[in-house]
Amino acid sequence: MSIKIQHFTFKKGLLAVCFLSGAFLFSCKKNSLLTNSSAKLTFSQNAVEFDTVFTTVGSTVQAFLVHNNHNQPIQVASVKLVGNYLSPFKINIDGTPGTSFSNVTIPANDSIYVFVTVTLNPNNQNNPLVIEDSLQFITNGNTQYVYLQAYGQDAYFYKPNVFPSNGPAYSFATCNDVWKNDKPHVIFGYLAVNSGCKLTMEPGTKVYLHNNAVLYISQGGTLNVIGKHDSEVVFQGDRLEPEYQTVPGQWGEIWLSPGSINNNITWAIIKNGTIGVEADTLGNSSPTLTIDHTIIKSMSQFGLLGQGSYIIGNTDLIADCQYFCVDLAIGGSYSFDQCTFANYWSYGQRQTALLNINNWYQDVNGNNQSRPITKAFFGNCIIYGSQQEEVALDSAQGGAFNYYFEICDLATQHNTSNSFHYSSSTFVNQNPGFNNPSVDNYNIPTGLPIDGAGNDSIGYNLKYVTDLNGATRPSSPYDLGAYIAQ
Repeated sequence: MSIKIQHFTFKKGLLAVCFLSGAFLFSCKKNSLLTNSSAKLTFSQNAVEFDTVFTTVGSTVQAFLVHNNHNQPIQVASVKLVGNYLSPFKINIDGTPGTSFSNVTIPANDSIYVFVTVTLNPNNQNNPLVIEDSLQFITNGNTQYVYLQAYGQDAYFYKPNVFPSNGPAYSFATCNDVWKNDKPHVIFGYLAVNSGCKLTMEPGTKVYLHNNAVLYISQGGTLNVIGKHDSEVVFQGDRLEPEYQTVPGQWGEIWLSPGSINNNITWAIIKNGTIGVEADTLGNSSPTLTIDHTIIKSMSQFGLLGQGSYIIGNTDLIADCQYFCVDLAIGGSYSFDQCTFANYWSYGQRQTALLNINNWYQDVNGNNQSRPITKAFFGNCIIYGSQQEEVALDSAQGGAFNYYFEICDLATQHNTSNSFHYSSSTFVNQNPGFNNPSVDNYNIPTGLPIDGAGNDSIGYNLKYVTDLNGATRPSSPYDLGAYIAQ
């Protein structure tokens, strides 16, 4: 009996040794480098493409994955930019920057990240240029490539040359300069228009502002934007990749500072900043700002901010801002005809109405001070959004608070029976049927009550007979808002 038991024990021990030896050999094989020349890498994409990148302005980061789909680790003998250190592209592998790497190990059934950026040098050409390079991978004698391509463009650059210790870095625009549309204009920091100077922008001018950049019109200075239909002057951030086209907050603002005078914006598109236009305090008896046929949209704070200012607007669309699309604060005089103010903000919750009218402020001692709203007129306008209350009336006792809605479509819970503030033909909570707010299409259809309901005598002027599509308005009847119903 003992012999059998010993025999059985011997066999069991032998099997255990064999099993452990097999596991050891399997483990060794699993952890040893795969050197077979048939083993290749795979990539999440075979090309990395950057859309238009301004010369001297770095791109955003793009990334791709390098996969080892084998059951053993694999060692990449060489990863390098073919253009080496002269390449405008820069790479980073799993957190380590460089232009070339050796003996990069990818574990079995695992991946590594490769990050790519590009910075282009100016070439003094007005047309876009194409820059190409490739990233070479050599593994077990196999050579594989991921192609890199960037479309670049030269531009006029405005960079700070004054760096105060207690304020933003800035530079001054050339006095009475005229910006042409032959190349884009890119602003860094604060670009100021000095007192007594005017900055004019021709039709089709493209203005790109870097992160936090501001176009600042000083006291006594003037901004004159003279776009045309199908040749608008465009203000936006300087990131041109498709994923940035609708992202708000990419730059600062157009700031018409206290005392700036006779500012004019015609046929412009202002998008993706923090504040579209801030008009701050009356500079003379003329309007601080006249703005017509202009779109302001996708702002992380306000679209149009007036502070004790004098603003005349006609045929404007101001839409999709995190706070007020139109904030008429600290008093002032304002008149808007044939405008569409709409808010369907989609970057989180919105806590405010889209229109605010305010006639007071709080001083440094915490005391409320009134500033009169001498006029806040809205004629043939659409003021509508995703909230039940889109009109904020913020008044302090004792201060003038004169506002009037003449044949407007309002999303509001206010009592509109007061004829001192609302015409009898005011529409309340009449859905204007915007075509598709999610893609910024605020055209309106025919057949709704607001179609042809406007008063053709409001703001009728040869300068404003076209809608935002460039279509000629009939002399009668008038549709509400910035667009003729289609």
